[in-house]
Amino acid sequence: MIGIVMAGGKGTRMNLDNEKLLLEYKKPIVLHVIDSLKNSNCFSKIVAVTSPNSPKTKKLLEENNIEIFDTSGIGYVEDLNLALQKFNDSILVTSGDMPLLDKKVIQTIVNQYDPQKIWTSVLVTDKLLTSIGIQSNYSITHNEQKCHFTGISLINSKKINSLENLEENYIILDDKRIALNLNTKQDYDLLSTA
Repeated sequence: MIGIVMAGGKGTRMNLDNEKLLLEYKKPIVLHVIDSLKNSNCFSKIVAVTSPNSPKTKKLLEENNIEIFDTSGIGYVEDLNLALQKFNDSILVTSGDMPLLDKKVIQTIVNQYDPQKIWTSVLVTDKLLTSIGIQSNYSITHNEQKCHFTGISLINSKKINSLENLEENYIILDDKRIALNLNTKQDYDLLSTA
């Protein structure tokens, strides 16, 4: 299995002077995410997907000998699609802005991988997000409860011909380690209470 970390976004919602993935939580957040994947011992390789939107992030990753897959940075879906075409394998994809991620939760997610399913998105319930003071704009109803996307998916890219009409499966995993993505300054402020 290959671990892919999406690290090419602009982070415009944060309204920062610096790049979002360089925010510190003990170390730059993107390195924390990559180390969580490395420490899980679940992956044959870990790749960071970068773009011209995040040149300082790319430089930091290169300085830390992280394999880079560079994209045009048009958008998250387009960048991920390019990466999936390149790596014909079982894949865990995660956002690079998840400061509470750790090896145990990665192992828990990877253990639920089913290669028969092309795409499985990991969700958390609205109840969990509300309990820790997080809001999300990306919700769906699954198993009769309001849920939110975490930014983590398990993908069998060998079975993908096109991202159109792809059947998506879902796993609900209510765990605060995957609930917090840094999308706003309020999310970053919540880190100090985590």
